[in-house]
Order: sequence, then structure tokens, then C-alpha cells
Amino acid sequence: MAFNVKKYSSTLGGLFMSIVLAVGSLFIIMILYFYVYLPQLTNHGETITVPNTVGLSYNELEDFLGELDLRFEVSDSTYSGNQPPLTVLKQYPAAGAKVKENRVIYITLNQLMPPNVPVPNLIDGSLIDADAVLRSNELKRGRIELVRGPFQIVTGMKYKGEPIEPGTRVPKGSVIDLVVMDGGVKDFTTPNLLGKEWDEAEFQVIGSDLNIDIKTVGDTTGVVSVVLKQKPEAGEKILIGDIVTIWIGAAGTPVEDEFN
Repeated sequence: MAFNVKKYSSTLGGLFMSIVLAVGSLFIIMILYFYVYLPQLTNHGETITVPNTVGLSYNELEDFLGELDLRFEVSDSTYSGNQPPLTVLKQYPAAGAKVKENRVIYITLNQLMPPNVPVPNLIDGSLIDADAVLRSNELKRGRIELVRGPFQIVTGMKYKGEPIEPGTRVPKGSVIDLVVMDGGVKDFTTPNLLGKEWDEAEFQVIGSDLNIDIKTVGDTTGVVSVVLKQKPEAGEKILIGDIVTIWIGAAGTPVEDEFN
């Protein structure tokens, strides 16, 4: 039998062409899938800017995020005395991030009630140490009640006017009053606080083992508040534990008679 070269070549070429067409078709299908169909399916290039939810209440979240085609999930809770209960304290992703629609925003909410913490033992310690220990335990120093004694040390603690023992659990952020020996010091000079920013003045008063009463004058929103008036005035004699009242507001704000 004679070998038909023409038929063999034609068959081989046809096979090769079929392979080329198959590969080409597959390649085109892949391009259409990845660059046309899939982007449409996943909204490729269409993103949503995550809004800032910090400070919003839990009841506001669903409508607020739903309008942007976003969802939320409470992932954690903690306590802050600076925000109302069930207020958003943190979020993830952060505000400004780019996400797809229907993305879940994970929320940290402020707890309804503050957790309890033990009152540290401040007895026989100094006022400076007591302030530092209270802050580290997320408690606040309240009034100083002076008693006669040769040293300036803490002799007792009170909570809501009643004596309290070390280790007693109270809500985080509670105010602890201190009973302190006067050290035999009768009086000293009231510091000059006029013109100082209010937080600097507060630090100086508390650091002098005095109590402070702050009154706001006028609208202080978005402005630096300074001390406009103080009582007792600078240079007057005062005792450890006495109250210094300061009136704060924007520089130059007049203090009306009602505050005098």
C-alpha cells in the first residue's frame, strides 16, 4: 500500500488547527470571565467609604449603616465614663477605609454599667501617692477631710460620705474622699491661677492638696478655656483641703455678678 503524504499532512494540520481553536476559545472565555463577568458579580472597582460611627448610639447604627449598604456586628464591649452607655467606642475597619457593599463593621460598645474595681489601701501613705494609686486603679480623688496630726498622711477613706475599707469593690470611676492629717501646718498662700488654662490650674490646685470647684462662663465649645476668676484670690491664706473655686471661659469673657 502506498503512503498518502497529502492525506497525512491534511490530517495533522487539521488536528493542530483544532487545538489552536480550542486553546483560543478557552483563552477568550477566561478573559471574559475574569474581566467582564466576575467584576460585575463582585462590583469590582465599586467601593464604599466607611463612615465614622464612634459616638453613635446602638439604636442609630442599623439605619445609619444600612443607608450605605453596610452591616454591623458587636464584637466587644468595654467601659468609658466619658461616653453614654451603649455608645460606639471603637470600630473596625476604621473610618475612611474602602470596603465592598454589605461589609460587616465590627463595633465596640460602651457597657451599660461600669465594672467594679477594688479600693486600694491608701492608709499611712502620702497624698501624692494616693492620687497616683487612685488614678492607676481608675478611681478619682474626692474631698480631703483634715484631722489634727503631725504628719501629712492618709488616715482613712470614705465613699459617698461613709468610711470604706481597702479591698471593697466600687464602680470604676468612683470618687474616694480621703481623711488626712494636717501635718501641723496652719495655712499657706493661695496660688495665682488667673490666665492659666483650666487643666493646668486644676493640676496645680490638686497638687497643692486642695479641692477645686470649676464653674463655666459663656460658651466654651471649641475654645481654650482659661481661669477668669478665682476664690480665694491669689495671696490669701488657705488651709490644706480647702476649696478653691475657679471660673473658666474664653479669654476676655466677663464674669457676671451671678458668679461672684
